[in-house]
Amino acid sequence: MSINEMYESSAGWLTDQDVWQSIANAAIRVAVILIVSKVVVWIIHKTINRAVLERESKRLSSQARRMTTLGKLMKNVASYVIYFIAAMLVLSEFGIDLGPLLAGAGVLGLAIGFGAQSLVKDIITGFFIVLEDQFAVGDVIQTGQFKGTVEMIGLRTTKIQSWTGEMHIIPNGMINELTNFSLNNSLAVVDISIAFEEEVDRAIEVIRHTMIGMQDPDLIASPQVLGIQAIAPTGVTIRVIAECKPNTHPVVARKLNMEIKKALDANGIEIPYPRMVTYQRNEKGGVTDGTKTV
Repeated sequence: MSINEMYESSAGWLTDQDVWQSIANAAIRVAVILIVSKVVVWIIHKTINRAVLERESKRLSSQARRMTTLGKLMKNVASYVIYFIAAMLVLSEFGIDLGPLLAGAGVLGLAIGFGAQSLVKDIITGFFIVLEDQFAVGDVIQTGQFKGTVEMIGLRTTKIQSWTGEMHIIPNGMINELTNFSLNNSLAVVDISIAFEEEVDRAIEVIRHTMIGMQDPDLIASPQVLGIQAIAPTGVTIRVIAECKPNTHPVVARKLNMEIKKALDANGIEIPYPRMVTYQRNEKGGVTDGTKTV
């Protein structure tokens, strides 16, 4: 074909009203498909949010977090499905035969499947994490060397933010063993040492009276004084425990230490500190003893 023939063919195609009309119709249909898919996704998201809110109001806080996680996962799956269908419809509007394309995609998917087993494992594990309520968004967990608050559970990865701010992105397939610190109430354990010179019964009574009057939103029940836990070279150790809300035991333990220290100081009960006894010879050859604190 000569250049003139190519020019005439192109000019004829560009000036053909039927061609432009078909392009305009296809563009309109594509726009409608995209708009409808967006609207459908929006409706599905709103429906899921409403269903999650209704169930959250009837459940405990821990179960409510799991409903939130399940809602996010359902919205992700719905978005992927709707957008995939929309993409197929758009391709069909451009005259692409979807039959061979889907058949080729099946063969390609089978070939990729052998090399993407880890991806499939991540997705399957992600579903089981949510369905079995292993953990949810907002839970504090530890898996391997990573510990932190769950920020997101996706189809393939889970995001955990440590208390120092680092964001750990972990493939779901790598979560083989984990510890969830948010499922049950935790226990704050505090050991207090008092000097040998102090009366143990009086010290225990002061601590017990202080614990009965302690109020804190993280406490489930009043702290309990268990008694003497150990006898150390420098003093006697008294143990106090307190049942508190999940994963709040470090904060509660610090508050217990503060209140107990104030109570001991107010009652003149001494906390042991290191001492050294020294012996000095006098001029007459005798020995005098003294106590020196270090």
